Amino acid sequence: MLPFLLLLLTSTKDGHTQRVLGQNKDGSCHCEVNSTMWSFPALKYEAVLLQVQTCKGSLSSLQEQMLLSSNYLPQIQAQLVNVTARLQPFQYLHHQGLYTALSLRMLGQELSKLEIDLSSIHTQLNNTQTQKLSKEVGKLRKDVERIQNSDIINIKTVKETLRYLKNSVESCKTIPKDFRGQQRYCLKGLITNISEPITTKISPYGKSYISGSWGRQAQMDTEGEKDSYWVQPLVSSHIWGNTFRVYQTYEDFMASVKHRDYTFAPSYSHANAIEGPSGVLYGEALYYNCYRSADICRYDLKTNNVKRVTLPGTGVGFNNKFPYCYYDCRLNSDVDVEADETGLWVLYATVGNHGNLVLSRLAWDGEAQTLNVTQTWETRLFKKAVSNAFMVCGVMYATRYLDEYREEVFYAFDTATGKEDNSLALPLEKVGKGVASLSYNPVNKRIYMYNDGYLLAYQTYF
Repeated sequence: MLPFLLLLLTSTKDGHTQRVLGQNKDGSCHCEVNSTMWSFPALKYEAVLLQVQTCKGSLSSLQEQMLLSSNYLPQIQAQLVNVTARLQPFQYLHHQGLYTALSLRMLGQELSKLEIDLSSIHTQLNNTQTQKLSKEVGKLRKDVERIQNSDIINIKTVKETLRYLKNSVESCKTIPKDFRGQQRYCLKGLITNISEPITTKISPYGKSYISGSWGRQAQMDTEGEKDSYWVQPLVSSHIWGNTFRVYQTYEDFMASVKHRDYTFAPSYSHANAIEGPSGVLYGEALYYNCYRSADICRYDLKTNNVKRVTLPGTGVGFNNKFPYCYYDCRLNSDVDVEADETGLWVLYATVGNHGNLVLSRLAWDGEAQTLNVTQTWETRLFKKAVSNAFMVCGVMYATRYLDEYREEVFYAFDTATGKEDNSLALPLEKVGKGVASLSYNPVNKRIYMYNDGYLLAYQTYF
C-alpha cells in the first residue's frame, strides 16, 4: 500500500490553510486539488461594485439634500417665527371661545354710542319706529351682558345685528320722511331698466386718457349752470390729476368747443390733487378724493378755495387698498364720490367693515364754510368684488363685469330701509373693457360712464 501524504495548501477563499490528501507514486506525490477556489469571483465583484456605485449615488443625493436643507433651514425658521407671532393673538380664541375681552369691550363701547344716538332721536320723534329700535337695542344690550358671563351667543351674530341697528338709526337721523316724495319716480322703487348708450363720444383729451370721470352738473345753483357738462381726466399714471374742463352747453360739449379749464392743484402730487376716478361736479364745486389720503376735497369754482373732510371708519381704504376690482382692478379707485336726489355721497371700504362697502353722506355748510359727513351706513358687499357703483334715490347700485362689452347692475342697498337686493340683472353696454367711473345725475336721471377713454351716457327707467 502506498503511503499517504498530507499537503497543506493555502485557500484564497477564507484566508486559511486547507488539508489535501495525496499518494506517493513513483517517487512523486499525487493529489487532487480543487482549483476553483482560486478562480476570480467575477459575479460577486460585479455585485459589490454595483452596491458601491449605488451607495455613492445615494451619498451624493444625501449630501445635496443636506446642502439644500442647510440653505432653506433659516428661511423655514423665519417663517415659523412669523406664523407663530401671527397665531399668538388667536390662541385665546382657540382655547377660550369666540371672542377676546378687548373685542367685547369695544363692542360694548360701540353699543353705548348707539344707545346715546337713539336716545336723542327718540326724545325728538318718539314714534313707533324709534320705540321699536329702542326695544331692539335694549335686547342687544342684554345679549352683550350675557356674553360677558358665558359663551352662549356667537359674536358674529351680535355684530351683524349691531350693524343693522346702526344703519337703521342712521336712516332715522336726518333723512326726511318725504325725501322720495319730492321726486315721485323715487317712490316707484328700484331701477327697472337702463337704456342703450344714448351718448357715445371720445374724451376731448383723447383715448390715451383711459381713466377719469365726466357728466352733467348734478345741481344747478344758477340758470347759467343749467346745461353745463364737465370732464375730469387722470393724466398722471391714470391715477392723479389737477385739472378739469367745463362746457356751458351739451352742444359745446359734443363739438368740444367753448370750454373753460380749471386747475384745482398746482401739481399732480399736491395735497389738493385728485386721486382716482372719483370726481363729481355738484353746484359750484368739484368734489373728489384728495391726493393719497382718506379725505374728500371740495374745490370751489368761483373762489378757487379747497375745503376737506376726513372719512369716518377704522382703516379707511385709500391709495389702492380697496379699489373697484371684480375682473380688472381700476387703480386707486378706493374712494368714489357720487350725487343723487338726496345730495352727495361717498362710497368706500374700511378695515373695520372687513373691506365691505361703506356709504357716507356729505353736507356743505355754506355759512360755516365747512364740509361735513352727516351719516354712515355699512354694507356686506365686498368692494373688490364690484367693478363700480353709483347712487340713485338714496339707493346704492353696484355693478360687475360680464364681458368686454357688457357690465351688469347686480346689487342694491337701500339707505332708507337698510335692505339689500342681490337679484338684479340690469345690463350696461360699453365700448371698452374697463370702467373707470359711473355716476348718476338726478337732473335728467342719466348714468355717465368713463369707459377707457370713451364717454357714454344711459337713461334710467323706474
